[in-house]
Amino acid sequence: MPPTRPTDPAGLLAAALRRDPSAPLVTAYDDATGERVELSATTLANWVAKTANLLQDEFDVGPGSTVAVALPVHWQTAAVLLGVWSCGAAVLDTAAEDDGRLDAADVVLAAHDRLAPLEEQDLPDLMGLSLHPLGMGMTGYAGPARDFALEVRGHGDVFTPYQQPDPASPGLSAGGLQLSLGALAGAAEELAGRLGLAAGDRVLVDERTAEEAGPVAWLLAPLAAGASLVLVRHPDPAALRGRAEAERVTATLGVRIEGIRELGRPA
Repeated sequence: MPPTRPTDPAGLLAAALRRDPSAPLVTAYDDATGERVELSATTLANWVAKTANLLQDEFDVGPGSTVAVALPVHWQTAAVLLGVWSCGAAVLDTAAEDDGRLDAADVVLAAHDRLAPLEEQDLPDLMGLSLHPLGMGMTGYAGPARDFALEVRGHGDVFTPYQQPDPASPGLSAGGLQLSLGALAGAAEELAGRLGLAAGDRVLVDERTAEEAGPVAWLLAPLAAGASLVLVRHPDPAALRGRAEAERVTATLGVRIEGIRELGRPA
């Protein structure tokens, strides 16, 4: 019997875990700092479970909840997004520091360097992420936000939602885009086909393209296709070809590297 088609983003991650739990699923570079972090499906699923348990146990996040995410494209952002969706909650994805919709969220998760202006607003529960490559906490921070890295460690590696996610529940609000959990999975599958993503692809995505395209493109479509990701923040153009060769990249999104297929463009 063929496997059941995933009906929400958590199902896309579960399918990746079944396909190959140990192979690299997300490899993240930051050319400004020299960082490289590699996560297998098992490691990413561990971070997702811990994040979901934190949100559910500490903030009562579940179906009907909204979690605002003020984070850059990053491997920890992938864990946060999938953790929210595992709870059956909706992501409010914002790139605007003063976005007035944030006060409509139940919890706000923001990068350390985004906290100062957010602390001045009348927001719900606020958590900060250091985005440290080894998952360490926010060095020198003394503000009111709770430290994601320190709190997430104490939560379980397996997640069971109190209420099963409903594919018809809200899943993503980003600008004018509104998608249910089920529509997110469907959109990811449709986009993967439209871009020409294939199972086993190793896809290099730069930060700018990922920010412009949104999480359906940079995170969920590769998961739906059975592909893996090479995310690059602050990309150094001179390093891209060597990196693509070292990482055995088979396709790129928003980046042109001679001899490697560019997704969404005719061959």
